[in-house]
This record gives sequence, structure tokens and C-alpha cells, in this order.
Amino acid sequence: MAKRGGFPGGMPGNMNNLMKQAQKMQKQMEENQKALEEKEFTASAGGGAVEVTISGKKEVTRIKLSEEVVDPDDIEMLEDLIIAATNEALRKVEEAAASAMSKLTGGLGGFGF
Repeated sequence: MAKRGGFPGGMPGNMNNLMKQAQKMQKQMEENQKALEEKEFTASAGGGAVEVTISGKKEVTRIKLSEEVVDPDDIEMLEDLIIAATNEALRKVEEAAASAMSKLTGGLGGFGF
């Protein structure tokens, strides 16, 4: 009769290894998150007329405007350029985060990560 329960082939040892790998991955993820938060990402719009810098924490840290883009008769264009540059900088933060995550999980495709 087949034995019920347990893990044939020494599964508990493999479970320990799996737990160690998970802990190592968690530590690496925390380190990558901290490194990402310390970076800055800059994007521009309007041919460089508007430049926005965002931290890895997704906080706007700087907005730079060229004099020629500041037109009191066309505030709407300036607003659109600021939005465009901000959104592009946010996309750069997301891309950097996704890239860091894929480097960590790249070898774990068989585990559903």
C-alpha cells in the first residue's frame, strides 16, 4: 500500500532551500526599492521647453520652464506641456521599477512569479 502523507524524496529539505531563496529575494527587492527611491527621473516636453524631474518615490522634485514657453495668453499650452513631461517622467520611474523586478524574478518563471 502506498504511504499517505509526507513528502517523498526529501521535500522538507527542498522547502528550506525555497524559503531561503524567498528571503534572499525579499531582501534584494527591498534593496532595489531603496535604490530606486534615491534616483531621479527627468523628462521634457515641447522640445525641451518644459522639464520635470521626479524622484523614485514618485514625487515631483523640480520643474524647469524656458522663458519662451511662458505666454500669459496661452496658459493652457503650458499646463499641457507640464502634464506631458510629468507623465513621461512617471513612466520612466515605472519602467525602472519593472526592470529591477524582472531581473529578480527572471529565473523563477516556473514558480508563477
